[in-house]
Amino acid sequence: MTRPTPHGGPRERVVAATAIALAASLVVQNVVLVWVGAPGYGDPIEDVLAFHAEHRGTVAFAVGLEALNLPLLLGFVTGLHGLVQRRGGAGADWSRLAVAAGATLSAVLALYAVLWNGVVLSAGGLGEPSPLFELAWQLHAAAFALALPALGSTLVGAALAAHASGLTPPWQRLLGIAGGGLLLVAGSASLAIADGSPLLFVGMPGYLAWIVWLLATGLRLARTRETTRPRAGRPGRPGAGAPAGRTSR
Repeated sequence: MTRPTPHGGPRERVVAATAIALAASLVVQNVVLVWVGAPGYGDPIEDVLAFHAEHRGTVAFAVGLEALNLPLLLGFVTGLHGLVQRRGGAGADWSRLAVAAGATLSAVLALYAVLWNGVVLSAGGLGEPSPLFELAWQLHAAAFALALPALGSTLVGAALAAHASGLTPPWQRLLGIAGGGLLLVAGSASLAIADGSPLLFVGMPGYLAWIVWLLATGLRLARTRETTRPRAGRPGRPGAGAPAGRTSR
């Protein structure tokens, strides 16, 4: 006798929707910032001041999306861990790493968003960059640099866990390892990045890999169908279909 195992049930669809929503939010956030010409951490501080003085609303929108990203991220990594556990626990250690790294990433991104608010607020009314404004910008950059290794650990853990439990194909595991590795390498230069070093761009392919991996995983989970698994009989009676704890008469 067989019974359905809900590999394509509501939980999978919820995790899929969370992954797709997070990927979409990240894409929108970055497209908006690129569209308005947001400065990089290596740009002259005068340009940074001018941008934040003129685009307060844009930064408010980006920070608002960051607030949305935090519950989406935590919901995805914890949901993925639950799916891994339901599939027998293969890759559970990696999914625990993803949960822990995701929680750390959320905390760092919260600090990153708060410091970005501080940059905008300190820019108000300034005719030229002040030491306080420059410090706030450097701390904002340092927070982003620290987020890179946390994101890399999250991506590697999630990719290995999802593949080990049969949720994703091998190419997604390779994408996760390669992208996460680049993020970890870039994050090791956090002091240089806070000072405006172009080493930040070492991690950008890894950041793109994170978005692609999220989207691919979400779409795959959304297409997952129910499978069947043999139902074990009672000891000594192979194939018996009586529910556990009851006897047939």
